[in-house]
Amino acid sequence: MCTATPFTVSLVDWQHHGEALSQIRFTVFVREQGVPPEIELDTLDANDALCVHAVACDSDGNTIATGRLILDEPIPRIGRMAVLRAWRRKGVGTEILEKLCEEAKRRGYSQVLLHSQTHATAFYFHHGFLSHGMEFTEAGIPHQEMRRAL
Repeated sequence: MCTATPFTVSLVDWQHHGEALSQIRFTVFVREQGVPPEIELDTLDANDALCVHAVACDSDGNTIATGRLILDEPIPRIGRMAVLRAWRRKGVGTEILEKLCEEAKRRGYSQVLLHSQTHATAFYFHHGFLSHGMEFTEAGIPHQEMRRAL
């Protein structure tokens, strides 16, 4: 699917890459974090008019991370950011996040939001996101809405 060293990030469609993307998400969210499998995938994934997917692949072409951008109005939402354990803290999440922010900006949006698991807010603060509103629970996990100007 991808080639480069040590990894590449690109925008892809669900029709051609959905199986690999969903495997990453199930590994991280369902197996590691206990998210119920029936809520991990939704109808937005396959809707190319409303959802843009990013994928990271290692130099052998193996999928190692994913994220998506939901083209909500007036503010698009980044979500389903998932990086395989062996690739965490190596810049992969940063590259996925930046690719999705760049795409939102390219499409004319002036800001982007996301729902960060509270343990990950420092990562998003580091990338210019600020907390917005109160902490809430999603899929049984504490989250914080965060926003960033583009």
